[in-house]
Amino acid sequence: MFTGIVSDVGQVIEVKPLGELRRLVVASVYDPASIEIGASIANAGVCLTAVGVEARNAGARIAFDVGAETLAVTTLGGWREGERVNLERSLRVGDELGGHMVSGHVDGVAEIVSRRDFDGMAHFRFRAPKDCARFIAVKGSVALDGTSLTVNAVDDETFEVLLIPHTLAVTTWGGRRAGDRVNIEVDQMARYAARLMEVGQSR
Repeated sequence: MFTGIVSDVGQVIEVKPLGELRRLVVASVYDPASIEIGASIANAGVCLTAVGVEARNAGARIAFDVGAETLAVTTLGGWREGERVNLERSLRVGDELGGHMVSGHVDGVAEIVSRRDFDGMAHFRFRAPKDCARFIAVKGSVALDGTSLTVNAVDDETFEVLLIPHTLAVTTWGGRRAGDRVNIEVDQMARYAARLMEVGQSR
């Protein structure tokens, strides 16, 4: 589990096809001694398993194997060397839950429709995948590229969020523009609530 609070912006330094798999190697400031093989790390919101860890400069070189399904339904299929990536270590018992509960199981890919900057902040408008839109509500939470954000407005399949200067500075969001595609995971509580309503209506 994760919280949607990004703890580092890594960079893809190697992309290697391995049959139906693809090995991604990401450079991070994380201490390599603190990462065990098999550890879960969210890469732009996608939970991946560390299959290799080595020291690199003052940080770590972390390898992940990504399956065909993940490559097809997330933005990872288009990643190339140089891609900047929001990273988050998995939640540990006792950690502060600063965002919201995020599983790292991405629901699909949303598109940035527009960006408007003002007073150091940025107002983004997104188009969500059709099967995700019904789970997005005003003042609810959504994880976009692994970042926990609050929904400010919803209109059918589009929704809006506001990013403060700090978030723009410590994540990849500062460089995002209209037309970019981002990984989206809807709030699990919204999904469960919708399912309960469906069950209740079917009785």
